[in-house]
Amino acid sequence: MKYIKYLLFLLLITFIAIAIYVAVQPNDYTVTRSKTIQAPASLVYNEVIDFKNWKDWNAWIEENPEMIITYPEQTKDIDGSYTWLSKGETGRMTTIAAKPNTSITQNMQLGDQPSAQVDWTFTPNEDGSTEVTWTISGHDLPFGFKAYSAYSGGMDKQIGPYYERSLELLDRKVVESMKQHSTKVDGITEHGGGFYLYKTTSASGKNISKIIARQHEEIISYMSKNTIIQAGMPFTIYNDMNPSTGNVIMTQAIPVMNNVINDNTSEILCGYMPKTTALKTTLKGNYTYLPKAWETAYKAITELKLERSEDKPFEIYINDSKKVPNPSLWKTEIYIPIKLNDTLTSNL
Repeated sequence: MKYIKYLLFLLLITFIAIAIYVAVQPNDYTVTRSKTIQAPASLVYNEVIDFKNWKDWNAWIEENPEMIITYPEQTKDIDGSYTWLSKGETGRMTTIAAKPNTSITQNMQLGDQPSAQVDWTFTPNEDGSTEVTWTISGHDLPFGFKAYSAYSGGMDKQIGPYYERSLELLDRKVVESMKQHSTKVDGITEHGGGFYLYKTTSASGKNISKIIARQHEEIISYMSKNTIIQAGMPFTIYNDMNPSTGNVIMTQAIPVMNNVINDNTSEILCGYMPKTTALKTTLKGNYTYLPKAWETAYKAITELKLERSEDKPFEIYINDSKKVPNPSLWKTEIYIPIKLNDTLTSNL
């Protein structure tokens, strides 16, 4: 009998100790994970702000593909949401605040547990990458929730690994999406030509992209200062290309409405391109794939038995890379001028 009383006393002491331990646990929690993703902040933000994208990188869905996900009419931006059913438990996530390309705030409700706040921040780095920080926090936790959390090893142990895996999958998806590209030989066409402001320089294979961007920025700045209206998208004329060394002499240009009379001190001049018959090839993707696109274009010239004219080849940048964060959506048109013959003339 004394043994039973002693055992009951020990159980009571243990129960009281556990209750005290749970009671003194924090009434709130915060779990945070971060990852540097080699992509622009706007691209990562656009991936996260739409809940329909989450199935591709959510670690909980990866672990339980049987999860039932329901999407309402609005899944993107403020008031966007989605719900899920997993192992008999329902959940709901709603976006309650967002600052484009900078931050997202969401509310998460899981079953009858206390709601939690989910925060995302997207911090651009100087190298073009983005520091993505994902945080979940809860407050005023009831005794039962704290008991479960303590028994499970804490919220960081429960949630942290899933956040880490999700960020890894998010990184993979975003980076892979940037690599997609395609090249299409569109065929023979006529380019309308017209006046353009230009600046000519030389460059090597290693610095061509930077020089092209810098030259176009200088022309745009000149146009802005002199109130000159842009009449088309920027382009580059390749005056001379040395395949063995990778060196080029090139002209960066921007179309204008009329002939512009420049002062003698300016390096930016005005030129005119006549209507040109050319083989057109289109690259959809990062500018890093342009060398291969040019190879495809020149190969088509040979296969179609076309003869190049004396006019210089050029490429037009159809959309502004600064306004289109995903390089896979960049569009560049390549034109290689060709000589006309009777057959070509009749087909134009």
